[in-house]
Amino acid sequence: MYYYSLNKRSAKVNFRDAAITGQAPDKGLYFPEKIPTLSADFFKQLKSKSKAQIAFEVIKPYIGDTIKEEDLFNICSETVNFDFPLKKINDNTSSLELFHGPTLAFKDVGARFMSRCLGYFSKGSDKQVTVLVATSGDTGSAVANGFLDVKGVNVVILYPSGKVSKIQELQLTTLGKNITALEIQGTFDDCQALVKQAFTDEELNKRLSLTSANSINVARWLPQQFYYFYALQQWNHEIPPVISVPSGNFGNICAGLLAYVSGAPIKHFVAACNSNDIFSNYILNNVVAPKTAVATISNAMDVGNPSNFVRMLELFANDHKRIKDLISNCSVSDELTADTISEVYTKHKYLLEPHGAVAYYGLQQYLKENPKDKGIILETAHPVKFGDVVEKIIKQPVEIPESMKYLLKLEKKSIVIQPKFDILKELLVDSFII
Repeated sequence: MYYYSLNKRSAKVNFRDAAITGQAPDKGLYFPEKIPTLSADFFKQLKSKSKAQIAFEVIKPYIGDTIKEEDLFNICSETVNFDFPLKKINDNTSSLELFHGPTLAFKDVGARFMSRCLGYFSKGSDKQVTVLVATSGDTGSAVANGFLDVKGVNVVILYPSGKVSKIQELQLTTLGKNITALEIQGTFDDCQALVKQAFTDEELNKRLSLTSANSINVARWLPQQFYYFYALQQWNHEIPPVISVPSGNFGNICAGLLAYVSGAPIKHFVAACNSNDIFSNYILNNVVAPKTAVATISNAMDVGNPSNFVRMLELFANDHKRIKDLISNCSVSDELTADTISEVYTKHKYLLEPHGAVAYYGLQQYLKENPKDKGIILETAHPVKFGDVVEKIIKQPVEIPESMKYLLKLEKKSIVIQPKFDILKELLVDSFII
């Protein structure tokens, strides 16, 4: 398997090179040369397969010969060694809980897979890799946990000051060792812009071996397909599901679309966005028009210029009608998000966090128009990660899982900087060039 740049001005590379560099030299995102088709036998045997076996069979064609099969299976086993339960909320809606990993967020899968791949590729090399990542919350904590103590890899996480939850901030600022947290006095888009500028700075890239752990990196993006197969493995209805995906940077839903193109029996997708919604304009006008992000209570989706949108367009050859037929759009305000959390908790005794609530609302709007269908929402984080928001809505405390209580005793360590590239560049050079 080879990968080409979506800017179409760089040479094709294998998975190893795509994972290590993150972006192509022409600054485009890498995209697989072809989308594998999974066999009919794979789906017939899906319910009897282990999580590790499913992950291995799905990802293997994308890896090619860059990782030995035995090692790849071990990487997959370590990546998905926790549960992904599908839980019924009501008669037509189930929740795929993606928060049972070490940092209680769906991004644990991509971060664990990528960290183990980079660790594999760095064996025997004395060259340090610097992972540069912007986060609106969960990416940072998942990457910090996934890369902690990985030899040959330093991680620098940029997050917007005051715009992530307490638990999220503690998860990415208390580890130390090879993890550095930069607290940016700005928005997530400021953080992402700094990261993108770092990758385009020729002098910096000559001095440091930079890569990204955001979903722009294929090693982070591709394993997100696993969720959709785990959902189907537990789906007990005759009709294929409609899947509603909380969508900010569009990496998760783009991975689901890959699974669909590979043969996964999914009827329809809902791209459930908060107020930061450029998808609605695309559906209506066939125009991608980025805008400045605004802060919401579903902060991990506060993205005004989704990096992975271009991958969705590429996957369907810019066929607007096909995308419009397959994916519904929904923009959900903070007020509706809060009302949804309250209503579902009161009526169904199921506690949603803000991103899952956006997905739930979006799915219900679709099902009103299509009452014969049934659907799945992706619940992407544990409610405790947004405890301050959720507790105000349900008017009672959210219990902190035992696995997270230790964080409350740790000291936050971050470097506060203005969103200026020259400051970031100087810090990176001073910190990581020996």
